[in-house]
Amino acid sequence: MPQTLTRIIFSIVLGVLAAKAIAQEPALADYGTLPAIQMLAISPSGNIIAFRKTNNTSDQVIVYSLTQNKMLRGADVSSTQPRRMYFISDNELILVASQLKRLWGYRDEFAMSTAFVMNVKSGDIRQLLTPGDRIYLGQSGLGNIVGISPDKKYLYMPAFVGKTESDQSPNLHLMKVKVSSPRGPGIMKKGRNNSVDYFVSPNGELIAQEVYSNSSNKHEIIANQNGKWVTVFKDESEIMRVSFTGVTPDQKALVMLEENPNTGRTIYSSLSLQDGAITRNLFGRDDADVESVLTDINRIAHGVIYSGFNPSYKFFDPKVDKRMQSIIEKFPDQSVWLKDWSDDWKHLVIYVEGPSSSGNFYLFSDGEAPRFLASARPNIAAEQVNPIGRVAFKARDGLIIPMLLTIPRNKAGDLKNLPAIMLPHGGPQAYDRIEFDWLAQAFASRGYLVIQPQFRGSDGFGAKHLSAGYGEWGQKMQDDLTDSLEFLIRKGIVDKTRVCTVGASYGGYAALVAGAFTPDLYRCIVSLNGVSDLPGMLDFERKKHGKNHWIVSYFELFMVKGEATDKKLAALSPVNFAKNFTAPVLLIHGQNDETVPFEQSDDMYDNLRSAKKAVQLIELKDENHHLMSSEHRLNSLEKMVEFIDQHIGATPLVQAH
Repeated sequence: MPQTLTRIIFSIVLGVLAAKAIAQEPALADYGTLPAIQMLAISPSGNIIAFRKTNNTSDQVIVYSLTQNKMLRGADVSSTQPRRMYFISDNELILVASQLKRLWGYRDEFAMSTAFVMNVKSGDIRQLLTPGDRIYLGQSGLGNIVGISPDKKYLYMPAFVGKTESDQSPNLHLMKVKVSSPRGPGIMKKGRNNSVDYFVSPNGELIAQEVYSNSSNKHEIIANQNGKWVTVFKDESEIMRVSFTGVTPDQKALVMLEENPNTGRTIYSSLSLQDGAITRNLFGRDDADVESVLTDINRIAHGVIYSGFNPSYKFFDPKVDKRMQSIIEKFPDQSVWLKDWSDDWKHLVIYVEGPSSSGNFYLFSDGEAPRFLASARPNIAAEQVNPIGRVAFKARDGLIIPMLLTIPRNKAGDLKNLPAIMLPHGGPQAYDRIEFDWLAQAFASRGYLVIQPQFRGSDGFGAKHLSAGYGEWGQKMQDDLTDSLEFLIRKGIVDKTRVCTVGASYGGYAALVAGAFTPDLYRCIVSLNGVSDLPGMLDFERKKHGKNHWIVSYFELFMVKGEATDKKLAALSPVNFAKNFTAPVLLIHGQNDETVPFEQSDDMYDNLRSAKKAVQLIELKDENHHLMSSEHRLNSLEKMVEFIDQHIGATPLVQAH
C-alpha cells in the first residue's frame, strides 16, 4: 500500500477533552438501550409535538401541547415498536411500526411494517391496513402512505390485492383508507402487472404510477392525462437506474434522482407528466450526491439533502434555505437533521448529534429564540461524547478511502499504539456518518479506537467509488479494510497485536471474511446478523423476491464479477473456510431476522465447531435484523464488550454495570 498520507484531519473539540473530572461516567446501558426520546414530530399547526419515550419498564408515545405546556396523551406502544411517526392533523398521529407476525403461507414470524393512526383526543390506536381485509393475506410492508385527501378523511396506501384469496401473484393496488374507520378499505386504482408505486396530487387526484417488470427489465412512468393513461418514461435495465421520489411543487412533474455522467454524482431532475421531457441537474453538486428529497405527506418536494459525513441542504424556498443554513452554523462540526416542520414552515424540529452531542432535539420557530425540547440520551453529557476524526488514505490500487475514527477521549492527545476495533458498516451500499453511533461510542468508552473505513462500494462518495465495489465482496472491498488497518499501524496509531473486528449484516460478513482470509490481523471476530454463505444468501433472496427480481440482480452485480455461479460464491463464503480461523468468534443473530436468515450464523457456528475452533453463538429470541428492543441491544453490547475485553482488553472509561 502507498506510504503517502493523503490527508488526515481530526475533528476534535479539544476543550472538552482536557483532563476534566466527570462526576459519573455513563454505564454501558446508557449506550446499549434505545434512546430515551426518539422520533419527535410536530403537528401541522406547530402547536403540538409527539415523541416516543422508552425506559427499562415502558415504551410510550407522548403527545404534548407546546402552547399549554402539558401532556395531552400517552399511549403504550410496547407491542408495536414504532420506528417513525408524523401528524396528519393536530388530532391524528401516524405510527409506522414493526410487529412480529406470521404471514399466511410462511412458517416463521416476520417483522412487518404496519401503519397505525392514533387519535390524540381519545387515545385510540387503529391499524390502517390489515392483511386479509380486502388485501392479500401474505404481505408485509403496509406502512407506506403516498397521499391524503384534501379533507384529511382518507389516506392513499399501496397494497397487494389478489384476484382471489388463493392468488399467489397479486398486483399492487392503490387503496383508499378511511382514517376514522380503516376496516374494509376501498380501491382507488387497480394496479397493472408490475406496478411498484403511485403519485397523488394534494387535491386527491392520482397523477402517475410507476411500473417495473422484473422479467423484461422495463421501467416505466405512466401519467394520467385528463383520464387517459400515457407512458411518459421508458428505460430498460436489470436494476432501475433512476428513482422517482416525489412530485414537483407545481405538480406538473415527478422528481427523479439519476446519475450525472460527467461527475458521477446523483442529481435532482424532473420528468414532465405532460410530454416526458426531462429537466436535469436542478440542484446537483460536483462534491456530493443528492441523497434524498424532503417531501410532505403528498410527496410534494420542498428541498434536498446532500450526502456527506455531515448532512447539508438546499430548499426551494429561499427564506427556508437561509434559515436552515443559519441553524447549521450554530452547531459547528455536528450533524444537523431537519426532522419535521409545520405546514407553514414557521416551526422546524431539529435534531443535533455528533462529536459533542449525544443527540438533542430543538424547536426553531421563525422570529423566536431556539427552544430546547429533549435529549435523546440524557445520561451522556456533551463532554462525555468521544471525539470523531476524519482520515483519507490511498488503498493499494490508489483509490482514496475516507475513514472515520471514534477516539477514546482520554487518548485524543496521544494517539499511539491503541487497541482497536475494525467496524465495517452494513449495506454494503451505505456509509457511516458523523453522528452518535451507539456501538462506536460504547466501544470508545471502553478504551478502544474504532475504525470505520468507507470501503469501495460505499454510497455517498460518487458513482466511481460505488461501482469500484461491484463484484468485490470479500475481495477488493475487503482489501480496503486491511489497507486501512495497516495504514494506522504504520502511523503508530494502532497496536497491531490488539485488534478485533466487529460488524453487522454485510459488516458481519466482512468480519467473518477477515477471520477466514486474513486470520493473522485480528485477535477476535464478532458477527452480528452477518452473512456467511453467499449461495445460501442468494437463494434466500430468490425465494423471497423471485429469481428475476431486480434485488437478486443487484446482489449478483455486487457479489462477484460475471455470472454469479455457486462455485464463485462459495469461494467467497467464510462458512466454507472454518479451518482457516485462528481468532475466536462470537456470533449473534436475531431469531426472526427477515433480512439475513438466522441459518447464516447457525451454519457458520456448526462449521467452526466441526473444525474445533473457538466459537460462541447467541440467538436473540423474537428479534429482527435491527435490534429493535433495548433488552437485546444491551445484552448484545455487553456480550461483545466482555468478549473483546477478554482478548484485547483496554483500559475502559466506563464500568459495565
